[in-house]
Amino acid sequence: MGIFEQLLEYMQESGLYLILTNPNYLDNLVMLIAGCVFIYLGVVRQFEPLLLVPIGFGIILGNMPFAEGKGAGVYDEGSVLWYLYFGVREGIYPPLIFLGIGAMTDFSSLIAQPKLMLLGAAAQFGIFLTFLLLIIVGSSFPFLGFLEDPNGVLEPADRLLCAAGSVGIIGGADGPTAIFLTTRLAPDLLGAIAVSAYSYMALVPVIQPPIMRLLTTEKERMIRMPPPPNATLQQRILFPIAGFLVATFIAPDALPLLGMLFLGNLLKESGVTERLARTARNPLIDIVTILLGLTVGASTQADTFLRPQSIVIALLGALAFAVGSATGVLFAKLMNLFLKEGDKINPLIGSAGVSAVPHAARTSQMVAHRTDPQNFVIMQAMAPNVAGVIGSAIAAGVLLQALEPICRG
Repeated sequence: MGIFEQLLEYMQESGLYLILTNPNYLDNLVMLIAGCVFIYLGVVRQFEPLLLVPIGFGIILGNMPFAEGKGAGVYDEGSVLWYLYFGVREGIYPPLIFLGIGAMTDFSSLIAQPKLMLLGAAAQFGIFLTFLLLIIVGSSFPFLGFLEDPNGVLEPADRLLCAAGSVGIIGGADGPTAIFLTTRLAPDLLGAIAVSAYSYMALVPVIQPPIMRLLTTEKERMIRMPPPPNATLQQRILFPIAGFLVATFIAPDALPLLGMLFLGNLLKESGVTERLARTARNPLIDIVTILLGLTVGASTQADTFLRPQSIVIALLGALAFAVGSATGVLFAKLMNLFLKEGDKINPLIGSAGVSAVPHAARTSQMVAHRTDPQNFVIMQAMAPNVAGVIGSAIAAGVLLQALEPICRG
């Protein structure tokens, strides 16, 4: 073969040639643009850049067109990305993320105000409502594909339950938990679910404020809550141990997530393992976040992502997140009916019951501050916020325990 023929063959295998000459690769172009949008949102708009930038670049990486037989993505066995994706596929990365979150999280506000744990529980309502809605939508519109098991093992009704559990967990606004659950119930939906979950986590300051203002009056938004009392050192050390035991008794299948979360917090609070806590909350979580974001983004390949299912997942995920935020606010208003005047709860902190830590708590503070510049609710909002982390993991454990035997056929 002459040099001209070699050059021509090389050009015909290039990504640009494939996109320009083969209509089958136009979907790849759409996904490349989507990846650039994610990077734009992270860099220019600064919406959760630590998540959106690696996910956006992963989308670009996973959708570069290759000639047949020359792929190097997360689904091409033996490639670097395939090995890195092992941590997602086998549920390794999410617990490591939870270890870092535990080492960063201060549960003092929740320890001092245990009644606010109810707001974190109420905000999980969106998960189970969306679970039911997807069952209705999926069974009513079979063409969406939620009844079809890609492996041909599950009955349509069983497959629908597995998909519904995976989509519903988006309402917890907890990306690692969504990934952990989806890899066990419906791994073929992982790309769409992970992107939706992380997108809504990033858009907390955009999505939540209108809901909060719609459901509260100006007088309610101006409620000033007294500073929470300080938790003692003994309480802070005992909490991760007691919290782990109670939460795991409720949802034993959430043990990998809850165990790592509370271990990280114990490392932080014990006072004798600061080096380990510092490692967990800095280099370890940073490394895992890069690998998780990159490989999750790379899993959103055009042929598996650009389907009607992805649109439905995005819409129902947004609904789940909005409902979770709303039920947290409404439950705070309900609690106020039974509290005396000096103990009233600012309903804005109810929306922080979703698991996006600390962004949901900051959003509660932002809305309260715009109504009353002298009102500071962030410390109170952190209580339902960290309770939401525990709550979403428990919800995932409950769904996992109920559905995994079905989803494994």
